[in-house]
Amino acid sequence: MKFEEIKKYITEDMSMSHVYQPVMLIELLKNNGIATEEEIASVILNRDPTQLDYYIDKVKNMVGKVLNKNGITTKDKNKHLLIGFDGLTKEQTEELINLCRDKLIQYEHKRGDKIWEHRATDREAISGSVRYQVLLRAGRRCESCGVSVDDKPIDVDHIIPRSLGGKNDISNYQALCWECNTNKGNRDKTNFNELEKLYAHREEDCLFCKLQSSDRARIIEENTLAYAIRDGFAVTEYHSLFIPKRHVIDYFGLTQAEINAINQLIHIQKAYLDGVDKTIDGYNIGMNCGETAGQSVWHCHVHLIPRRKGDVERPKGGVRHVIPNKGHYEDKK
Repeated sequence: MKFEEIKKYITEDMSMSHVYQPVMLIELLKNNGIATEEEIASVILNRDPTQLDYYIDKVKNMVGKVLNKNGITTKDKNKHLLIGFDGLTKEQTEELINLCRDKLIQYEHKRGDKIWEHRATDREAISGSVRYQVLLRAGRRCESCGVSVDDKPIDVDHIIPRSLGGKNDISNYQALCWECNTNKGNRDKTNFNELEKLYAHREEDCLFCKLQSSDRARIIEENTLAYAIRDGFAVTEYHSLFIPKRHVIDYFGLTQAEINAINQLIHIQKAYLDGVDKTIDGYNIGMNCGETAGQSVWHCHVHLIPRRKGDVERPKGGVRHVIPNKGHYEDKK
């Protein structure tokens, strides 16, 4: 490969989908044309501001605070100072460094790869198509803090961890930026166990709780946290209900994971109904929350009601018609 050929590749043919190619070439050019994968990866790592931000956060909010609290260091703005360093001899400094190295070796020998598993990129292989769906559903934003994928890398994360029974199901995935994902990871196992107990809650005398085991033939679609049935008293053909498996009174008691699960099933059923019934021209989606709003079954359920041209004389106003004479608001002008 001659100079002009390499130059042409860099200036004309190099596809810049990321920073990796020029960074790797710089490292090769600086090191007599050869570099190990570890050396190249280290240089790429140093150019990644998100990695730097991650460990700045760890220094500021974890290790720095611990050493400061124990009287080992002090802080001046963003600088950390070792108390008493000026009084150390060169030999004492070397001895303390070696003691720290011994601590590292002992800890790494004890924990092995588990030290870094919270930062591993291959803990759960999630396909590109599923990742795309999760990010699309989240509007390409972190579902916790709302930051855009353009501003901060976003991971696809298990809401309930796999180690605690969480499923590889799109309804159990959420889009989190690395910072929110890390903070979530800091929650202890007890909290996750309590969450698992929450999702397992059923009531013996509840129609929609019992249906999950006693009348499963009615279930037309389900995922980890929700299921769908056709309404037993349908107002139009294919009128469907989407129900969280957990016993929860109404929409306002749902977790984000359950909202995701219900939304997934609604989209699946809409696509199916659009295919099997070409007369469907629209939909009403709604729920009754509280007796005054018309709720009669005290387990949250979301209605999907297919609409067809001519099914009512004047459809304008839609859900406003739950209050008599309020749907045709244009008549009041």
